[in-house]
Amino acid sequence: MTVNSVAAPIDPAISTKVTTTAKQALGSEDFMKLLAVQFQSQDPMKPMDDTAFIAQMAQFTSLSQTQSMTAEMVKLNSSQQLAAANSFLGKQVVVDTGNGGTDAGTVSGVQVDPTDGPQLIIGDKAYSMSSVLYVQPVPASTTTTTPADASTNSGS
Repeated sequence: MTVNSVAAPIDPAISTKVTTTAKQALGSEDFMKLLAVQFQSQDPMKPMDDTAFIAQMAQFTSLSQTQSMTAEMVKLNSSQQLAAANSFLGKQVVVDTGNGGTDAGTVSGVQVDPTDGPQLIIGDKAYSMSSVLYVQPVPASTTTTTPADASTNSGS
């Protein structure tokens, strides 16, 4: 009598490939599941040591706070990048175009790219902030105010 292996597919036409992806890190939900399993499988005559339980809860709290702090740091970094990009508005910059050349002009706007973060608008092109090579203020205009203009703008 011939017996096929259980692992071998009975009919290759109907077999499906199963793919799994491994989790990179355990989350808080996984920790709580593990803790629940520990409670269910402990010997009632020898309950889990309360110091071990307290230590595990402290580790869980620390993990949760670290995850929260990481999320807030990402938000803070995004805000700082946007503030830095806004400080370039109206300034003359020289940027690396990425192909060995440079481009120069006045920053007229800032746009936020979901993957690259804030980008500076020079003319009709957008450049990442990391491509900035040189920054200088826009030269002051040469218009002057005459005493007659000053008296009309005094609000009297």
